[in-house]
Amino acid sequence: MKNAFIINAHEEYPFSPGKLNATLVEKAKNNLTAKGYNIKVTTMKDEYDVEQEIEKHQWADTILLQTPVNWMEVPWSFKRYMDLVYSAGMDGRLCNGDGRTRKDPSKQYGTGGTLSDSKYMLSLTFNAPKAAFDDPNQWLFEGRSVDDLFWPMHMNFKFFGMQPLETFVCFDVMKNPNIENDFIRFEAHLDRHFPKL
Repeated sequence: MKNAFIINAHEEYPFSPGKLNATLVEKAKNNLTAKGYNIKVTTMKDEYDVEQEIEKHQWADTILLQTPVNWMEVPWSFKRYMDLVYSAGMDGRLCNGDGRTRKDPSKQYGTGGTLSDSKYMLSLTFNAPKAAFDDPNQWLFEGRSVDDLFWPMHMNFKFFGMQPLETFVCFDVMKNPNIENDFIRFEAHLDRHFPKL
């Protein structure tokens, strides 16, 4: 059996109670469970234990990070989670520090990951429209992609030695939503990357 750990990084705001991210988490859980995957879920609004969270990362074959994009990155509560959980896991459970040692200074920074058999997937919800990305004529992102914007998050998982799956994105979810189509695309995305066991 394959193990999938889903993290709901949504932080509740007055303009965004988190229904979309919670629904995507539930859809992922149902989709993967029906295919034979073991599932564990952590939600930022709930209490969590640092040691148990490290164990979930070690247990998982794939981590699915479901998060809204707030001020061009993950919400503060998930940043706090990373500061607590990922820092504690640098003792060899998630990575052996940054990979370098005083005895062997030739090792490259960031090569200490111990989760090299694991994968991760980013699933993002944006207020930004799709047209804002990958187009050098767009004012804010200047031709950059979603994955360019989320490069630091990709680096965090790479720091643990993990391999990426294709990023999923719901665009324009507040001003021009197409949620039912997003759900259809999400199910298809999961089916491409999580085969039935």
